[in-house]
Amino acid sequence: MENVRAAITAVGHFLPEDKMTNADLEKLVDTSDEWIQTRTGIKERRILKDPDKATSYMATEAAKEILRKSGVSPEEIELVIIATVTPDMFFPATACMVAANIGATNAWAFDVSAACSGFLFALSTGARFIESGKHKKVLVIGADKMSSIVDYSDRTTCILFGDGAAGVLLEPDTSGHGILDSIEHSDGSQWSALCMLGGGSLNPSSAETIANGWHYLHQEGQPVFKSAVKGMADVAAEIMEQNGLTADDVRYLVPHQANLRIIDATARRMGVTMDKVMLNIERYGNTTAATIPLCLADWESELKKGDNLVLAAFGGGFTWGSAYVKWAYDSAPSEA
Repeated sequence: MENVRAAITAVGHFLPEDKMTNADLEKLVDTSDEWIQTRTGIKERRILKDPDKATSYMATEAAKEILRKSGVSPEEIELVIIATVTPDMFFPATACMVAANIGATNAWAFDVSAACSGFLFALSTGARFIESGKHKKVLVIGADKMSSIVDYSDRTTCILFGDGAAGVLLEPDTSGHGILDSIEHSDGSQWSALCMLGGGSLNPSSAETIANGWHYLHQEGQPVFKSAVKGMADVAAEIMEQNGLTADDVRYLVPHQANLRIIDATARRMGVTMDKVMLNIERYGNTTAATIPLCLADWESELKKGDNLVLAAFGGGFTWGSAYVKWAYDSAPSEA
């Protein structure tokens, strides 16, 4: 019996046109371009300013690009998974709206909420449906409108986040390419270090929750940083050891773009030099579930069939994970 893997056969992305630079943030909070770049590596981030557009809009545009580039019709898509912590609303799932927007009339759809690990968790989930033989074409998209939950008077968090969406098409592969392995972890004991307290069933929306600022992202910087450094570095090394990979075998590390120092620590733990690390944090900031697929979109033209990629992320929950991907196609040169 053939060993079926879920291969990435197309990538697509969407970024809002409006940019928020570090200079723009200097006008809002007590910070500086030098301070932000030194501690995070971020120079600017994209912001979806149109109040009538939300996460589903960005995910829809990314999905449309995937379909256009792959030549797959919307009717062929059987499953749509959206990783997000900023859904358009609690329900229906943003994935249902995206499927309807692109005309995926034969697909079922659901959201995955795992914060910055969301895309990896969704990718692993989507892969299982391909490997089992249940589906042949699955869309997995990470999308977040982080500007909708960021407090732009909090200088510790507002400098970090941006808006964006990106994703992949998964299809069966029997030639040894695709998602060859994945590792997922979670630890809910430290949930309060990175969360949004208001709006759920514990603290339903009220005048009090609004006054308390509970509808904004809350992050305790040092505990999150320390856990992220260890979690991402360890899980990236774990996936390499589990699959007998050396640093020379890895074409690229594709890390969640949270903080340049965390990414550097992960690369060093793997023994990978920074020229083999996908980085776009300076242009987009932390787009939460969209960071890893945005990297794949930016580097697609450089990837060759057979390239070994290690994907790694850490997010609220806490959640963290990694994936070993053998790239399945020779990419065309990037479009103008």
